[in-house]
Amino acid sequence: MTLLSRRLVLAGGASLAALPALAQRRRGAVGAGAGTIVNPLVRQRADAQVFRHTDGWYYMTGSVPEYDRLVLRRARTLAGLSTAAERVLWRHEKSGPMSGFLWAPELHLIDGKWIMYFAAGPSGGGEDVFRIRTYAVVCDGADPMTGGWTVLGQLETPWDSFNLDSTSFVHRGTRYLAWAQREPGIETNSNLYLAPLKTPLTLAARPARLSVPELDWEIRGFKVNEAPALLARNGRLFMTYSASATDARYCMGMLTARDDADIMDPRSWTKSPAPVLKTSRAHRIFGPGHNSFTVDERGRDMLVFHARDYETIKGDPLFDPNRHTRVQPIRYAADGTPLFDPPVANGPLPRS
Repeated sequence: MTLLSRRLVLAGGASLAALPALAQRRRGAVGAGAGTIVNPLVRQRADAQVFRHTDGWYYMTGSVPEYDRLVLRRARTLAGLSTAAERVLWRHEKSGPMSGFLWAPELHLIDGKWIMYFAAGPSGGGEDVFRIRTYAVVCDGADPMTGGWTVLGQLETPWDSFNLDSTSFVHRGTRYLAWAQREPGIETNSNLYLAPLKTPLTLAARPARLSVPELDWEIRGFKVNEAPALLARNGRLFMTYSASATDARYCMGMLTARDDADIMDPRSWTKSPAPVLKTSRAHRIFGPGHNSFTVDERGRDMLVFHARDYETIKGDPLFDPNRHTRVQPIRYAADGTPLFDPPVANGPLPRS
């Protein structure tokens, strides 16, 4: 597909974007209580990151169908994110390596500064638009919704190759970065890597390769491990990730390590033998993945992910605009392992 036709596809999706959003607002106003989560929580926001900050606000960012800007919204409740005002923090540049698609933003407060990681490629057509690398923008103020945002720079890794989906966390006093990258010499689309950070964009050690797509459910359509997200609970670290093509085959896997293990040793991590979240045809939710974690107002752990509510896609799934943000609670097994129920159907999330 040429860049022109890609832009036409994206423009077509953008012109329809307001209709489902308006329908969702009306449904939320008359079909559920003010505090009731209605799935999908936010329409046409893929790769969603939602977290509750220490200031009491819920923050949310994600990929827009046009892949041309970085956005942020916040609300006092999870349900409130569905109608919260959204601010554009930064738009892709007119030329150069950040002039094309912008993917998978994540917001983090690092050393007192708000930083948003994202992946970007150049415009210009052809395969070069998929020359995706990771960058960051930084806020000049304490409030990410009102401060000014400027480019901080590009993530430095050992290889100049396709990389995206950076997430950051602190474990035992050390800040780490986890991300997906194509490593030269390994015939996959992307693997999972982990490294401590020296600065937000430089590594303090050579990265550890935690996972390579090799199981049947990780290589459907494409050989993909991407979108890591960390949940630290019950004496263990649970790193979820997404696998396979971005259609109904997209699914979520999980790596598990002991809290006191050397997490830079790939042998410390155990991979789930089967997907922990996948398409639910019974509930008509397809291709769940690219998740994050938050808590609801009651303190319950919640899974945030995107998915479509139909299976058939015309053309490249990446240019179908209807990957919607969804939220549902997490249960735990007796041994403390998180249990991810099948994606719930559209509608109000049942209270439990």
